[in-house]
Amino acid sequence: MSIGAQTTASVPAGPENGPHGEQESAVEFPPGIDVALTATATVAGETESRVGFTPAAVELIRQLWESHGALMFHQSGGCCDGSAPMCFPAGEFRTGDSDVLLGVADLTAQDGSALGPVEFWISAEQFEAWRRTRLVIDAVPGRGSGFSLETPTGKRFLTRSELCSV
Repeated sequence: MSIGAQTTASVPAGPENGPHGEQESAVEFPPGIDVALTATATVAGETESRVGFTPAAVELIRQLWESHGALMFHQSGGCCDGSAPMCFPAGEFRTGDSDVLLGVADLTAQDGSALGPVEFWISAEQFEAWRRTRLVIDAVPGRGSGFSLETPTGKRFLTRSELCSV
């Protein structure tokens, strides 16, 4: 689905939500970017999601989940990997007061069954720099870097962004 005013959010499959657990939501993401999964807003005082995942990212996350179990992301502004989103087994990357939980996405399997939550964290310093930004996590050909789980897959996660009114 081409994204303009709305995106597709992952919800349980059923007659009211469509066969693949998709339903329309009012969250706006960059035009022309398909968003297959939207994270629930977790920043205090915010109700709109700041994080979405493309179909390619969701597929790669599912593959990694199958191999590694529950997952989490951390977006740093960082040294070794620049601003690449890093994927880790859930809880492996230690977060603290210098990090902000930007959103939690409820990942489902291809058949619509629930897999579990995927937390998306960002360093507090990067959050301040990107305070007015909505992020879309994509998966593209290339080699992931650092300690991110996708490194050996031939794909890497990439953050696409746009200014937003959040």
